[in-house]
Amino acid sequence: MVLAVILAIAGLALGALGSAVVQRLSNPVARYRQLYLGVLLPFALLSYVLFRLLGFGYAVVGGGGGTVGTLLAMFAELLVAGGIGLAAYAPTVRGVRRVRDINLSTGRALVRMGRYVFGLSVFVTVVIAPLETGLSPVVLLAVVAALVVALQAAAPWIIPVVRSVRTPDESTEATLNRLGERTGLTVRDIRILDTDREGTANATVRGVPGYRRLFVTSTFLDALDDETATALLAVQAGRQQARVLARVVGGLLLALVPLFVALADIGPLWPLAGVSLGLALGSLWATRRGVRAADDYAADRLGPDAVADALERYAAVHDMEPSRRRFANPFSKSPPLGNRIDRLRARAGE
Repeated sequence: MVLAVILAIAGLALGALGSAVVQRLSNPVARYRQLYLGVLLPFALLSYVLFRLLGFGYAVVGGGGGTVGTLLAMFAELLVAGGIGLAAYAPTVRGVRRVRDINLSTGRALVRMGRYVFGLSVFVTVVIAPLETGLSPVVLLAVVAALVVALQAAAPWIIPVVRSVRTPDESTEATLNRLGERTGLTVRDIRILDTDREGTANATVRGVPGYRRLFVTSTFLDALDDETATALLAVQAGRQQARVLARVVGGLLLALVPLFVALADIGPLWPLAGVSLGLALGSLWATRRGVRAADDYAADRLGPDAVADALERYAAVHDMEPSRRRFANPFSKSPPLGNRIDRLRARAGE
């Protein structure tokens, strides 16, 4: 437990220092995202690795062997590492509140992120559980693939467990259905995520054909006009058509195949790990192409200028300057927002 306290204090210091630096940079909203993904998340993962190497989870659950004891220890390690990540995240909330001028309390933000941490800990434990059962690597790969696909299919019911969700009133539902019909978006029902204090205007579709659920945030409804909302929903419809989520999940599972081959002692570990990395990068490239295809779909429906305007409005609502890169980030699953806007403007000019 001493190690956990030390790491939590280090996380607090890291988050406070990172937040102080980010607030002095240009485009601080985008920089906060980079701070979370590039610094604080790796710090939480490093904490988990240390706990795993030192057998921290067994000390927390009081020892014990067998599959159940191992899974409980793993869950404890994930949960405590997530708590350290929350400690690092806490000092940044005040900075985000300042640069975005939103009314988001630190306590509310930590409660929301804590639900994510708990849900993610359960998810990872469930996915890794087959590794502790002594099954052959081939069977393990099939089980892990089935679990990942099942969790994606169950996402319409899992998201309401970890987020505050409400059913839209008849007027709002009718409006969203009308806008969705213009875009070709096909969903079975709609749920609204409460983001009044966070100020995030997002729309996403989860589920499988036959039961897809549209999730929109309350800020999406309040801050965007019908034309902007329609264009963003058209992008979601384009993602359905391009199967962007399937590309992400399929790429992940494909990248796992060489690793499971290595576990079966069929080939050398490091060359197969390199193949796995190459497959992961290839799947991310395919996913970025899917995002561009989704933009094209929306542009065909509504016009490229309308979609570009909507993406710019999306950035404005989030107090974010659209980022641009000369060369694509190979580890990103989406092109930079500024590049997407520029591409749509160029298409309109043609």
